Amino acid sequence: MKVLISDKLSQDGIDILNAEDNLQVTYKTGLKPEELQEEIRDAEALIIRSATQVTKEILTHATKLKIIGRAGIGVDNVDCDAATERGIVVVNTPSGNATTTAEHTIAMLMSLSRHIPQADKSMHQGQWEKSKFTGTEVTDKILGIFGFGNIGMIVADRAKGLKMRVLVSDPFLKPEIAAKYGVELVEFDQLCKRSDYITVHVPLNDSTRNLIDKKAIESMKTGVRILNCARGGIVNEADLVDGLNSGKIAGAAIDVFEEEPPKKDNPLSHHDRVVCTPHLGASTTEAQVNVAVQVAEQIRDYAKTGEIRNALNFPSVSAEVLKVLKPYLTLCSKLGAFQGQIFQASKEKVRKLTISYSGSVTDYDVGVLTSTIVHAFLFPILDTTVNYVNALSLAKSSGIEIEENHMHQVQDYANQITFAVHGDEKTSIIAGALFGKTNHRFVRFNNFHLEVVPDGYLLVIHNNDRPGVVGKIGTILSNHKINISRMHLTLGNSQIQDQNSAYPKEAVIFVNIDQPTGIEVIEELKQLNDIISVYQITLN
Repeated sequence: MKVLISDKLSQDGIDILNAEDNLQVTYKTGLKPEELQEEIRDAEALIIRSATQVTKEILTHATKLKIIGRAGIGVDNVDCDAATERGIVVVNTPSGNATTTAEHTIAMLMSLSRHIPQADKSMHQGQWEKSKFTGTEVTDKILGIFGFGNIGMIVADRAKGLKMRVLVSDPFLKPEIAAKYGVELVEFDQLCKRSDYITVHVPLNDSTRNLIDKKAIESMKTGVRILNCARGGIVNEADLVDGLNSGKIAGAAIDVFEEEPPKKDNPLSHHDRVVCTPHLGASTTEAQVNVAVQVAEQIRDYAKTGEIRNALNFPSVSAEVLKVLKPYLTLCSKLGAFQGQIFQASKEKVRKLTISYSGSVTDYDVGVLTSTIVHAFLFPILDTTVNYVNALSLAKSSGIEIEENHMHQVQDYANQITFAVHGDEKTSIIAGALFGKTNHRFVRFNNFHLEVVPDGYLLVIHNNDRPGVVGKIGTILSNHKINISRMHLTLGNSQIQDQNSAYPKEAVIFVNIDQPTGIEVIEELKQLNDIISVYQITLN
C-alpha cells in the first residue's frame, strides 16, 4: 500500500509507517494542486495536516485511495461528502491535541482577563502603565462552553480548577453525563445570557457557522468575553468587531480566523481588546508527536487488519470487535446480496430498507453491519461503484430510506438479523442467524420459516403446495444435468394463511445446486403448473 504524506509530520509517525514491510511511504510536502493530483493517483492512503486541500477535483484523480488520515481534529480541508461518494474512509485524531488546545484556551482566557499581551508589549516599549491594565478575576465567574467533546471536557476541568462555574450547551450531551462532570447543561440561548466568558469547541459546519453572530451577541451580558480556539467562521468576525466597538463585548481571544492567515487590515489583528494568536491551539511539541503517532497507527492498523478508528464517514471498528462481528458481517453480506438479486430480477422500485437486530449482537455498534447489508444489497442493482463506505450515502441519494431497529430481547434465535425491503408493490423479508459460532442460516423468507444454508447457488421457488411439484422440479434439473446438493421445503405461516381456503396452500423451496443454471432452465421451471415465481441467487 502506497501511503502519501503531503503535510509536515513528526518523524515519530513516519518511523511507525516505515517499519511496516507492506507500506510504501512517500513523503512530499508543499505540493501544488497539479502535483498532488499526480502523486495521489496510485496512493491507497493519504496523511495530511491542515495545509493540504483535499477537494472533490483532487479526489477524482485518487482512483486507488481507500483512506485519508488527518493528523489533528478539523477536517474542513477535506471534502468529506466527495470522499464518501468515492468510498474513501476519512479518519482524524480527536484526542491527540485535545489537551494542548484546551490548555491554549485557558491561557488565552487568563491573558484576556489580565491583559498580559498588551502589558508585555507596553513594557517592551519602556513604559510603566500599571493602572491601564487593571484586570478581572476569573474566580466565581461563569464560563459558558459550547461543545462538550474531548477539548470541551478538558477546558471545563481546568476552569473548575480555577474555581469558575461552568455552563455547557451541547445538543448531544445527556444530563446524567453533564452531572457526572459537574457542569450545568443549558440551552444555547441561556448560555449566552448567563455567561461571563464564552468559548466554542465544535467543528465548523452548516449548523455552527456564524453561531456567535449579532443576534447571539445582543443576548449576552454587557462585558462578556468571547474565545475561539476551534475554527474560524464559528464566530462572525464582523459582528464580533461591532460588539467590541460598542462596548457590549469587553474583550475577545481569537486563535482561528475565517481566512488564514488573516488579511493585514483585519480589524481583529489590531484591536486593543483582542488577544490573537496564529492558530497555535495544537502547536506544542507533545501534540505534534501525538497526532503523528496516532494517525500513523490508524493507517498501519487499517492496512494490516482492516480496523477503522475515529472515522468521520464510517462506523469505527476495533480489531477486537471486528473479530466478534466477523461471522455476522458474512451473514449480513448474504442477506443483502439475496435481497439485491431478488429486487434486481423483479425490477421494482425500492423505497425503504428496514434492518432489525435482536439479541446480544445489539451490545455492539451495528453500524458496520448495516453498511455491509446495504452495500451487498445495492451492489447488483446500481451501476455506479458501491462499497462499504459509500453504501448508505448512495442509498440516500437514490431516494431509499433506511431504518434500523434494535431489540435486545431474544427473538426466535439467540441473535437474529432481519432485512426487509419495501418496494412499490411488495415487501420482501429475509432473516438470518448463526447456528453455533460460524454456521450461517436463513431462518425466514417472508411468511415462511426455514433453516437454509446460504451458500453457493440457490434456486428459490415459490409454489402452490400440490403433489408432484417437487418431482417435476427435480426432473427438469436432472434433464439439464444440474445436481441438487440440498433441498429445503417449507409451508407458509399457518397464522397468516387461511387453512380453510379453497385455494391450495403455498410453499417455498430452497434448492442448493452445484452450478448455475441457464435462463432456459429458469424459464422451463416457471412454465410448470403451480409455480408462482423462480429466482436464481448466487451467494459466495
